[in-house]
Amino acid sequence: MGKFETNEDHPGRWHRPVCVPMGKEDVFGSALEMLEDLARWSVQSVDKDGLSATCTRNNGPLRGTSTIVIRVEGPDGLPNSQTHCSSQSSGGLLPRDKSNVAEFIQKFWMRVT
Repeated sequence: MGKFETNEDHPGRWHRPVCVPMGKEDVFGSALEMLEDLARWSVQSVDKDGLSATCTRNNGPLRGTSTIVIRVEGPDGLPNSQTHCSSQSSGGLLPRDKSNVAEFIQKFWMRVT
């Protein structure tokens, strides 16, 4: 079982949270739209009040299934937000949690910047 999540101190660009000068509700809406477009990702639950979405991704027989959580935070009423992503795999020999996070963050960064 593996786990990986974005961290501001990580040296890799696609392994850090996405920070943009936009309201957190707008950013969360963009994240939900993008999740619908990602192949092999399926949204399991959405918490619109907490601005988080939980998804699953089937990684294939050797990599198992990943549970991915997208979370947006930021101050109310100010155009400033941070989008975090975490991935936790189960049932596989080769977890791809770091790749899952990088896939989401890279595509999301291109969408909102």
